[in-house]
Amino acid sequence: MKKVIDVNMGGISFSIEDDAYIQLKGYLSRFEKTINNPEDVKEVMEDVEIRIAEIFQKELRFPSQVVDSKLVDKVIDCLGDIEQQSAAENASSSSQEKKWQPDEEAPFMRNNRYRKLYRDSDSKKIAGVCSGIATYFDIDVTLVRIIFAVLVFCYGSTVVLYIALWIAMPVAQTVAQKLELRGVQPTAENIRRYTAMYGKS
Repeated sequence: MKKVIDVNMGGISFSIEDDAYIQLKGYLSRFEKTINNPEDVKEVMEDVEIRIAEIFQKELRFPSQVVDSKLVDKVIDCLGDIEQQSAAENASSSSQEKKWQPDEEAPFMRNNRYRKLYRDSDSKKIAGVCSGIATYFDIDVTLVRIIFAVLVFCYGSTVVLYIALWIAMPVAQTVAQKLELRGVQPTAENIRRYTAMYGKS
């Protein structure tokens, strides 16, 4: 029978098999070494752990289920291979860009597979509904706000629609959710880059 360890990941407690824990700890240790700015280490690692906790919660079928090596393999697959990411970054280090690029092979390209609709709290005026819709569809948030304002003026029931969207749309709180709002795969590397450029906001 395998030894089981209780760990805290992203503020949530999980039971994990000893070998799976060693595997996950090794992955996180390798990833931490890729963070060049010491000031970003704590914040980035917290964001990555939150993402791991999200994946654990999604995959575990019942509260007492133990995390095993197969689930850790799935987490690593979702977050991305550290060695491959480091090699890609080293190959592109000679061409520094000021604007953040989530994927070296397809910069600023969205992928519907990862895109999810959230309220955008970073640029909200009221609840982040309009800014969330604008970010999701990659359009000017001012245009969305104008459309809503005109609809409210012409049709009072638009207020009810706004409130309904406010309730239905979750707010993008974690870096992974902010990446998904933009159609970017929430890998460990993309979380690191987003945090380095924008912080948690």
